[in-house]
Amino acid sequence: MEKHLRITGTSNVSWKDAIVQAVAEASKTINYLSSVKIIEQKARIDGKRLVEYFVDLDISFVIDRDRE
Repeated sequence: MEKHLRITGTSNVSWKDAIVQAVAEASKTINYLSSVKIIEQKARIDGKRLVEYFVDLDISFVIDRDRE
């Protein structure tokens, strides 16, 4: 059985970096991560530049039924 969480990653570098950072942060507190799905990508613009990247993710993890 899997459970899903929707989280938002952010980065000042790129969308890819936002994804990598979000998964790394989630893995600190959630065991058995199994997949990630990109739901939406957004960015904040300052003048003519993208300055902040946002990624909404659906992260899946396996439920450990043997855990006490």
